[in-house]
Amino acid sequence: MPRLRIPWWTRLVIAPALLVAVLWAVDWRAVIQRVSGADVSWLLLALATAVCANATSAWRWRSLVRWLGKRVSLAWAETTYFKAVAINALLPGAVVGGDVFRAMSLQRQGQPALESGLSVLIDRVSGLWMLIVLGGFAAAWGVAHDAGSGWLSSLGMPLLSSAAFVFATLALLIAPAVGLLIGRHLIERPGADANWPARLIGLAHRPHTGVQYGWQVLGSTIVQALSVATLACSGRALGLDEPFWVYAVAAVPTFLMATLPVSFGGWGTREAAAALALGAFGVPTPAAVAISMLYGLFALAQAMVGAGLLLASRREQATR
Repeated sequence: MPRLRIPWWTRLVIAPALLVAVLWAVDWRAVIQRVSGADVSWLLLALATAVCANATSAWRWRSLVRWLGKRVSLAWAETTYFKAVAINALLPGAVVGGDVFRAMSLQRQGQPALESGLSVLIDRVSGLWMLIVLGGFAAAWGVAHDAGSGWLSSLGMPLLSSAAFVFATLALLIAPAVGLLIGRHLIERPGADANWPARLIGLAHRPHTGVQYGWQVLGSTIVQALSVATLACSGRALGLDEPFWVYAVAAVPTFLMATLPVSFGGWGTREAAAALALGAFGVPTPAAVAISMLYGLFALAQAMVGAGLLLASRREQATR
C-alpha cells in the first residue's frame, strides 16, 4: 500500500493558514487583548520554567547517550539540544527536523547510527509517555477533588477518577513491554540489518538498565511538570485561576498535537488543541488560545538562542 507523502512546501501554507483560521474562529482581537494585558512577572516565571524544561531535556538525553556508550559533555548536549529547538521552531516538520539533527550530531561525535537514532527515539518517546502518565494521574486527582466548571462537571466523577488512575498506572507499568515490542518489530521487519538483533539485545543487557530507566522516568517527569508549569504561569499572567491539574490534563492533547509534522513549532495545531482541551474545563476560548500562543512565543525565544548557536558554529567551521 503506498504511503501518503505530504510535500514539504505544503506545510508552508498549512501552518499559517491553520493558525489564522483558529484566531479568526475565536476572535483574534480578544486574543490580542488578553496577551497585551498579561502580567509581566508571571510571564517571566513562565519563560524561566520553559527554559528549565529544555535544559532538563538536554540533561535527560545526555544521560541516555552515555548509557548507550558515548560520553559527551553536558555543555555539548545542552548546546546541541537548543540548536535542535531552533530547527524545530523555524523549519517545517515540528519535532522531526530537530530530532534528526540531534541524531546526526551524535554520529559526528563517533556514536554508531543505531545507538544515535535510538537515543533520540527513546528520549522523545519517554517524554511523551510521561506526559500521558502525568496527565492521567492529574485527572485522577483533580476530578476527585474539583470537577471544575466545564462540561466535565456533569460526568460521573468517581468513575472518571478511577478510570484515569487505572489508565495512568497501566501506562507507567507497560512502558518496558512496549519498548520490547518495538525492538522486536525493528528486528523482524523486512530488510532489517542482520546485525540489529545482536546489537539491540546487547543494549537491553547493558549495565545499570534499571537505573537508567529510573533516570528517564524522573527526568521526563520533571520536564513535563516544568512544561505544564509554563502553561499554568501563562494562565496566571492572563488572570486565570485554574488549578495546576487542569493544565496537566489539557497539556496532553495540546503538546501531542504540537508534535504533528504539519507546521512550524506546533503553531496552529497547538492552539486548536488548547482551545478544545482548556475549554472543557470552562476556560474562555480566547484565553486558551492566548495561553498556547504564549507557550509558543517562549519556545520561539529559546529558538532564537539556538539559531545564534547554529550561526556561530557555522562561522567557526568556515574559519577553519
